[in-house]
Amino acid sequence: MYAILFFFVLFFAAGAYLVLADVLKLPTLATTKAVLTVARQDKKQTMNLETVVFELSSRLSGLIRLDGYKRRKLEAALKSAGMKLTPETYIARAWVKAGLIALLIFPLLPIFPILCPVILFLAVAVFFREQQVADEIVRQKRERIEYELPRFVSTVSQELKVSRDVLSILNSYQKNAGESFKQELEITIADMKSGNEETALTRLEARIGSTMLSDVVRGLISVKRGDNGAVYFEMLSHDFKLLELQRLKLIAMKQPGKVRKYSFFLLGCFLLMYLGVLGYEIMNAFGKLF
Repeated sequence: MYAILFFFVLFFAAGAYLVLADVLKLPTLATTKAVLTVARQDKKQTMNLETVVFELSSRLSGLIRLDGYKRRKLEAALKSAGMKLTPETYIARAWVKAGLIALLIFPLLPIFPILCPVILFLAVAVFFREQQVADEIVRQKRERIEYELPRFVSTVSQELKVSRDVLSILNSYQKNAGESFKQELEITIADMKSGNEETALTRLEARIGSTMLSDVVRGLISVKRGDNGAVYFEMLSHDFKLLELQRLKLIAMKQPGKVRKYSFFLLGCFLLMYLGVLGYEIMNAFGKLF
């Protein structure tokens, strides 16, 4: 009875959605999927489920209200993360994903009621995780850029000995930069060519939000103003190399912990091999005795 009722509601809702979509002239899932695929920076194929989630999120975004400060902060985070969503749609997407998972409670309730608290906990966890996706992308991007800054600062310190053209230095380094830093340099170079160069460098600092990059931008701005930045960047390169060595030491300290579990697996395999051979010989010996 519950199964028949569930499928009736499911098919009725699907039919009502198709009728209303045709009446309201809503775009099809294929059209929305194509738009999302073109808009993605990683060029991965958009899944049908992502298309449905985006459709529902865009409809729900009109009901979400954000204050000015929170909206500006979230908008900056989404822009830095490369997510082409409005803050309202981003919040709505977290609600939609959590809601879709929570809907699993209804078919499971008459069959496996013990799993309902697990589904509810999973929905809450997905909701909070989806709200932190943009911040996590920005954090990973900032870490990748900070890993590359020692090499960039060393290059700038050498280039300043022969040229003081900051735009030319950035344009030259961009060709060999990492993916994340290369994207930011492309934006900054285009901004410098179309407007004030100091303002473009300040915007680069604001987008990343890194203290290491702030020191670099401060030095580049001083070079633009006519200061002797060669000594400053040499000292900065020395400090960044020390930070890089400390970071590498921390990574090396974490490696034994990751390798230890595989060492236990290897030890277990050796023990099983020897115990297997020993057990086989013991069984043969007992067979000869009796």
